[in-house]
Amino acid sequence: MLHRAQRRPQFFYTTAPLPCPYLAGRTERKVVTELSGPEGEALHDRLSRAGFRRSHNIAYAPVCPGCQSCIPIRIVVADFQPGRTHRRVMRNNVGVTAQDVPARATAEQFALFQRYQRARHRDGDMAAMGFYDYRAMVEDTPITTMLIEFREEPDRLIGACLTDWLKDGLSAVYSFFEPDLAGRSLGTLAILHLVERARELGLPYVYLGYWVPQSEKMAYKAGFKPSEILTNGTWHPLRDGVPPVTQLVPESVG
Repeated sequence: MLHRAQRRPQFFYTTAPLPCPYLAGRTERKVVTELSGPEGEALHDRLSRAGFRRSHNIAYAPVCPGCQSCIPIRIVVADFQPGRTHRRVMRNNVGVTAQDVPARATAEQFALFQRYQRARHRDGDMAAMGFYDYRAMVEDTPITTMLIEFREEPDRLIGACLTDWLKDGLSAVYSFFEPDLAGRSLGTLAILHLVERARELGLPYVYLGYWVPQSEKMAYKAGFKPSEILTNGTWHPLRDGVPPVTQLVPESVG
């Protein structure tokens, strides 16, 4: 008689309330679950399609009481064409090269990460991270992950993007860049590179995390069109005037 191995139940937990990092005066709560074992990568794929994000070996999604402002968004790679602003960014960075490297932390990356945090997020928790914290962020992953390094002559590291490789796309986990070059929009350049990299790999989407229309630092994601947003459990084309309503259902991905 054949015996099928029983699938281990997947447990989801809700975090304690914390101040929202995007909208002042609001409270943030997340639903989280662990990504581990032989099922970890497949679970991560399913959760990403359901609007979850990854940090270390944890997948999370917002479940904030009375607020649904964080909207999962992804770029449709096959139909994306750079707009005027995107073409200007590419012209301003014509000498920059991008290279996929293993998800291994280096002192060079960490020095850039520190400069970025101190200039852009001085009051945030990440500004106090030491090298071992940074190494854990980069290397503590149960799924296929890479770093994309952006360099210019003479071999100067000016940006990096931690990226997860999904079955249906690339997911931008975290990016940072030289703060003195903020006018060159290196964050936008990183996203444009991810789109082209996904196109080369035959992957249909680039996942950008959460679009928060009311947050100035998160609203830019809607500028990469055509995009899709997850609302009421289904991905829809992003159109002007779409109300910011989303509902994540963990039970649908178990």
